Amino acid sequence: MAAARIERLVTSGTFSLDGGTWAVDNNVWIVGDDSEAVVIDAAHDADAIVRALGGRTLRAIVCTHAHNDHIDAAPELAARTGAPVLLHAGDLPLWKYTHPDRTPDGELTDGQTVTVAGVRLAVLHTPGHAPGAVCLYAPELAALFSGDTLFAGGPGATGRSYSDFPTIIESIRERLLALPHDTVVHTGHGEVTTIGTEAPHLQEWIDRGF
Repeated sequence: MAAARIERLVTSGTFSLDGGTWAVDNNVWIVGDDSEAVVIDAAHDADAIVRALGGRTLRAIVCTHAHNDHIDAAPELAARTGAPVLLHAGDLPLWKYTHPDRTPDGELTDGQTVTVAGVRLAVLHTPGHAPGAVCLYAPELAALFSGDTLFAGGPGATGRSYSDFPTIIESIRERLLALPHDTVVHTGHGEVTTIGTEAPHLQEWIDRGF
């Protein structure tokens, strides 16, 4: 059996909140081997995600947070694969904006572990971009799936409803900067980075009192 691996699928759609709508490209991360996988953030295009899975058993659809661009394809993907949709309870109000008639199938909690293909994905609650935002840390793969909490170049946006800048900085300081600096950060949008690359810039914000 092939070893566990990380695959990226980029899908396109829109993000809507607070009366505005913007075109976005999202990273959909697939973690698994030749027989099973999990999907992190089912964005925009269930057909494309099903094709990328290629017949593998989907164990779970993990939502890093509930902004519509990260969850809009989740119910359809769940219906087509039988996989449960998992979300932190803190983001249920945001979820209901997009899917008022369909609730997630299970709850993500801080310290929980999702396992696929022998790889552990540890759930880290990292509020700030959204109240129930989580990151997933896979030590065996030296990988962090950061959703919109951390990007190449800095923290996620906090200028809209349900977000808070001091909170996201505290989440990054407490939960993410403690990870090994060679950890590769697989972001919700854009290119990957590493904890070590981002640490000096983030420390500057922390030192300014955030």
